Amino acid sequence: MDIDSRLKTALDESRLLILGAQVLFGFQFEAVFQERFPEISAESQLIHNAGLVLMLISISLLIAPSLFHQIIFRGESRRAAIDAATLLAGASLLPLTVGLGISAFVIFEHLFGRPLGVAIGTSFTVVGLALLYGLGFALKRDRKKPMQETSKATPLKTKIEQMLTEARVIIPGGQALLGFQLVATLTKAFNELPALFKYIHCAGLCAVALAVVLLMTPAAVHRLGFQGEDDSEFFKIGSRLVIAASIPLAIGISSDVAVVFFKTTESTSVALSAGVAALVALLGFWLAYPVWHRVRSERQPA
Repeated sequence: MDIDSRLKTALDESRLLILGAQVLFGFQFEAVFQERFPEISAESQLIHNAGLVLMLISISLLIAPSLFHQIIFRGESRRAAIDAATLLAGASLLPLTVGLGISAFVIFEHLFGRPLGVAIGTSFTVVGLALLYGLGFALKRDRKKPMQETSKATPLKTKIEQMLTEARVIIPGGQALLGFQLVATLTKAFNELPALFKYIHCAGLCAVALAVVLLMTPAAVHRLGFQGEDDSEFFKIGSRLVIAASIPLAIGISSDVAVVFFKTTESTSVALSAGVAALVALLGFWLAYPVWHRVRSERQPA
């Protein structure tokens, strides 16, 4: 398999993983607005927050390869881009499986008591780790034909296909969050929020809606503006739109991290600190780091 195909496969696999992660991510946000959430013990509510943080880490790791590819490598197929996608996808599985176990614990602990909740939550985590990590490592084989680096330019058609795939990788997180944000405004729990957090939630809703529209725009522009033809101008436009979408997406996620932390801790300072920390971490990892890496690489002598 050539390097272009391997990178496309890596992106498709990240897309598959994020489709599963988005369900848990949406649950972590939506659960705090359910009528019976206050009945959950204070300890379980804090554990729920930990699960939210873990799912945030998993989602951010799965989105990062797409942004790294566009920012660091300018959409070119390079071995380093594949290595980054492989490393980050593998790393995302640990917070994903532990977050799954935490979600199961919170639900079953509330329904059947702590001992059964711990047992089921642990079982979910162990089975997830065994399948996602154990099976893969057990079947790992040394490849006789190592992947060779190439300096040749990636065909425009391939770059466009990969860019559109990257938009599809990122958009599920925004879709899950946007659906939650819209529904949450109609709940009794939302009406009980202080005005500050209502405004934060609404600002986050607008930011995520903008991110989703930005991620859908390349497909519309490609079809309506360029009649589906491969064009270098379209690639530049689409790449910039995908990168730009990460900013409002990070703002939207961070806004509702603050809202969830307020619902579970009832502390304005803790909630705002959590939201700011999430925003700095996401923008730093998704944008600041790849920009720094690209600038450093360009300054190095050939």
